[in-house]
Amino acid sequence: MPYQTIGSTAVAAATLAAAPYIHKAGQLDVRLATSEEEIAAAQALRYQIFYEEMGATPTLPVRAARRDIDDYDSICDHLLVIDHGLDGKPHVVGTYRLLRQVVAQQHRGFYSSAEYDLSPLLGMTFQNRIGEGRQLLELGRSCVAAAYRNNTTINLLWRGIASYLHTNRIGYMFGCASLHGTDPAEHALPLSYLHHHHLVPEDLRVRALPNHYVPMDRLAPGSYDPKDGLRALPPLIKGYLRLGCLIGDGAFVDHQFNTVDVFILLPVERITRRYSERYEVGANDAE
Repeated sequence: MPYQTIGSTAVAAATLAAAPYIHKAGQLDVRLATSEEEIAAAQALRYQIFYEEMGATPTLPVRAARRDIDDYDSICDHLLVIDHGLDGKPHVVGTYRLLRQVVAQQHRGFYSSAEYDLSPLLGMTFQNRIGEGRQLLELGRSCVAAAYRNNTTINLLWRGIASYLHTNRIGYMFGCASLHGTDPAEHALPLSYLHHHHLVPEDLRVRALPNHYVPMDRLAPGSYDPKDGLRALPPLIKGYLRLGCLIGDGAFVDHQFNTVDVFILLPVERITRRYSERYEVGANDAE
């Protein structure tokens, strides 16, 4: 691994050549990691953003490696955006971590189960709703390098996700999305907006675990302008809302990552329809 130094987001070109990309836009492409080197580069990017930029608190091993590492990395798929023109070396500049239901059930379950009661999504009622042979997908650890937070990079990530949904027969996606900082009172406006306008229906009401439950309805309906609530949300959550996501009941304060988390549940039809029509999901782009 000629470029793989501590905390490096670089990947050897020869490593990337061993597996095809999914889609391409100029010098960027999106692909699934197929090597430990690629995963290490994604972990380095996550460290830079979560710990150095956003103020998360690293464990001693994470600080020493300068990589965001946990036990789920070994069982998840890692979606990567690669810049092939940065300083003459390919670098990971965006990533998502993907955990399919069939894989979660074979191992330690879903990551989000440490924060939320997922039982409404795991019973036969919901399985019948999403259809026989279809499964859930947990999204996590999403981040994009600061210089790449633009439509090109975000569209590449979603094109990659849409291809993954199609290949793996995903019915719904879910996961946690974050607001920066650990004081829920500072997020009273966006939390209240999400609770009053996008709450998951009662029969699918995923709730924060009782010991961690933080009420989201902090402001009464009518006491604030919903447009202000929407504007106060981070771009990622706004993007999920545009795709039709619903929000779980209760927030979770993640002190390690310096965030207030909310649960998102997202049907995939709108995603696959939007991105497959424009980008021919499942087919590589022409050079």
